[in-house]
Amino acid sequence: MKNRVNPKEADNIIKALEGGIVPRKGIQHLLVGRNEEVQEVISILDSINNGESDIRFWVGDFGSGKSFMLRTIESIAVQKNFVVSTVDLTPTRRFYASDGKARALYSEIIDNIIVQTFQDGNAINTILEEWINRIIMDISKRENMSMNELLTIENKELVENEILNVTSSFNSVGLSYELGQAIAKYYEGVVENNRVLRLKALRWIRGDINTKTEAKRELGIERIVNDDNWYDAIKNLAELFSDIGYSGFVINFDEAVNLYKLPLARTRERNYERILNIFNECKSNTARGLFINFGATRKTVFDENRGMSSYGALKGRLGTEDSMDSKLLNTNRTVLPLKPLSVEEIYTLLENLNNIYNVHYKENISMTTEHIKMYMEEQLNRPGAAEFLTPRAVIKDYLEILDLIRQNPDESIENIMCEKFGRQPMPVTKDEDNKDDEIEVL
Repeated sequence: MKNRVNPKEADNIIKALEGGIVPRKGIQHLLVGRNEEVQEVISILDSINNGESDIRFWVGDFGSGKSFMLRTIESIAVQKNFVVSTVDLTPTRRFYASDGKARALYSEIIDNIIVQTFQDGNAINTILEEWINRIIMDISKRENMSMNELLTIENKELVENEILNVTSSFNSVGLSYELGQAIAKYYEGVVENNRVLRLKALRWIRGDINTKTEAKRELGIERIVNDDNWYDAIKNLAELFSDIGYSGFVINFDEAVNLYKLPLARTRERNYERILNIFNECKSNTARGLFINFGATRKTVFDENRGMSSYGALKGRLGTEDSMDSKLLNTNRTVLPLKPLSVEEIYTLLENLNNIYNVHYKENISMTTEHIKMYMEEQLNRPGAAEFLTPRAVIKDYLEILDLIRQNPDESIENIMCEKFGRQPMPVTKDEDNKDDEIEVL
């Protein structure tokens, strides 16, 4: 590995992989075979930092590395000072709904926000507090006032006006005024040491206030985030993050297959229509400072009966499935196939995983080149390997073998792999038989 994994990263990686999920931290230690894709992501992030917007669909079969790619994008973006949120689409969280399911998606996006200084989710209040502190410092210098003076009821209007000046300058109007009001109320809660008021303001920002009546009564705000306007709120937040010093807003939508699984054709169509709207705005830079990614199966994107391609206007923008199988590399496209890792790349991945496993369990298991070659031969000889041999399957089985080696130290690695793959144990050599006989005689 280029960088030695530390114990905390190793713990996070192994526990996540053992649970069948992609680790959030330390993912760079597992990154192999995606150099061109990573360079493309870096290029896009640089353009987002300059005020543009973009969208990408990362397409592959189950276990091919879609979630891994989204986590990689998350890791790169966080290091480049982006605000990032990665969420799973589910039957109860989708792009279009009339019963709160679209607002639930918005709330999940906000709850999963991370930044470089706070990578455990729920970073929205950290972002607000950092920005408010910066506003207070700027006003303090400009007005020659102490920061303590600005943290008083008498002078809170100075800070509130600064907040509203920023939110009123957005290209996308949407809920910008109401967002400014909510942040001003959050600041008021800071000044008054009123935790309840701060929580109410955060509830508005998170989309947790259900009615206009409640928003008006509790915060004096006329509108709320709902199923119809949640994407406007996202665009407002993207502009806010850019204006207050972040590089932009990256949102990753995983498990897009759940849109494909929606039973009603009309519901699927409405969701694809919303994705088309997002596609158009990201490609035309109407949404400023926003980068959106989807993790999707081929059917989710290209199936003309239930997939995104069943919506005519979206189909024309996504291209054809045939282009996914081209041997020519082209990362400058909106729909990107996640091609299988080569045998050499998988070898490197397993070698890295061995090292991470040893750090996590404080072991010294050494899988030689021959051991890994034997393991890969067994995997490739399985029926249907060409279709079903994915990074997820390779990693899962490999971790199980490492577990068996760790917990059965008296068994040889060769015999453990034979047992794992249902083969006869390695035969004992003649010399070993003679040695045993000699011991018995003695």
